[in-house]
Amino acid sequence: MTYRIDSVLTGKAHVFGARGEPSAIAKTPATGPRAVTFLGLAGDEQADLSVHGGPDKAIHHYPRDHYTFWDDALGGHALLASPGAFGENISTSGLVEDAACIGDRYRLGSALVEISQGRQPCWKLGHRFGIETVPATVVRTRRSGWYYRVLEEGAVAAGDALALVERPLPGWPVERAFRLLIAGGGKREPAALAELAAMEVLATSWRERATKLLG
Repeated sequence: MTYRIDSVLTGKAHVFGARGEPSAIAKTPATGPRAVTFLGLAGDEQADLSVHGGPDKAIHHYPRDHYTFWDDALGGHALLASPGAFGENISTSGLVEDAACIGDRYRLGSALVEISQGRQPCWKLGHRFGIETVPATVVRTRRSGWYYRVLEEGAVAAGDALALVERPLPGWPVERAFRLLIAGGGKREPAALAELAAMEVLATSWRERATKLLG
């Protein structure tokens, strides 16, 4: 399975929100290829490294497929006119959370990346859209997007391919992991939580969350 990369996006941290906190959620399309490093795309930043960035969350992918839903849900919004509304680094169409799986390995341009976890929304999404309910809607609908860790560095540009190389866990789409760990479904499936807690390719923070939910 191969998908065309519509846009590669990066951003720098700026003051964001009433409390003056920094954020790099505002991404803009990159011109030409960008280096893909173990910590993300060249020219990209994460403001709060306690919850963003790092090897397990090096690159954020959000499906362009969801923009029609959000346009309807929000009654139209200027941010949805182009990729980057959700702070994503990679935009494609055709691959969404119920098909992309934890542990999937993709050739991203010339780099090799692996899906490590879904994206847990925070208040900054609501502030970016000016609508406080956006994070809750992400959780309810499980339109989360996901993160990659980088296994082999390389380069990527808009128009390059995102090509599936390996799918070791076809029973674990991002949507399922998100539903269990973030959307409250785990309380009813302790065996699935135990599987997540032991899943080596799952991001450390989500494995710890699975363990905590198990009690």
